[in-house]
Amino acid sequence: MKIASFNINGIKARIAALSDWLAAAAPDLAVLQEIKSVDENFPAAHFEDMGYNVATHGQKGFNGVAILSKLPLEDVTRGLPGDDADEQARYIEATVVGDRAVRVAGLYLPNGNPAPGPKYDYKLDWMERLRLRAAELLATEMPVVMLGDFNIIPQPRDAAEPGEWVRDALFLPESRAAFRRIAAQGWTDALRDADPYGHRGPFTFWDFQGGAWRRDNGIRIDHLMLSPQAADIVNSSGVDREVRAGEKPSDHVPVWVDLAA
Repeated sequence: MKIASFNINGIKARIAALSDWLAAAAPDLAVLQEIKSVDENFPAAHFEDMGYNVATHGQKGFNGVAILSKLPLEDVTRGLPGDDADEQARYIEATVVGDRAVRVAGLYLPNGNPAPGPKYDYKLDWMERLRLRAAELLATEMPVVMLGDFNIIPQPRDAAEPGEWVRDALFLPESRAAFRRIAAQGWTDALRDADPYGHRGPFTFWDFQGGAWRRDNGIRIDHLMLSPQAADIVNSSGVDREVRAGEKPSDHVPVWVDLAA
């Protein structure tokens, strides 16, 4: 079962690029971030015609997450628990059943800039809520993939120029510590686990400004976190870097993991 994540930076602007990638990469399930669309305006019929079941948690003009799955989706839930007043559409969960059931948690973690400030406070609060939900998911003892745009640069090796990010909410010590507290529960970082030897990257985001793509001045902020039961059945994982060089690309590229599920 190939499970992928892709921050598309607007479904209206990227529908062609997204459709081309889906046709070429053929993920069984893809979670999307920054669809920037309310549910009723998301082009669900287009992706259903491509063979995908669709679940969305949208928001007008900002944020928004979605799941596209070739297999039926069960027990879909929307919104990260812990704050009933939070109106930002950043989290969606579902169970997908192939040879075995896998719980998928798709997320778009807050950016947090400028920091310090209320946006950074919201980021850290959101991450604490995520830590609590992640613990609940682990307690199910089923294969779980928690993936998406985490807006966290975990280590200096995850940035081409770490010094450029030292004052950014994505790389501040408090942000990285919050990410480590989640990982320390027992999650495996699939991309890092595939390359544990200290190599730089792989990057998943390049800013549109300043020739970042041309200079390969990227960062790794899109992550695939696996429960122990999911980590035990990994076949492979990777980054579809070539998508960034396509027509009207997002500033992110897809990341994926293939499970024996």
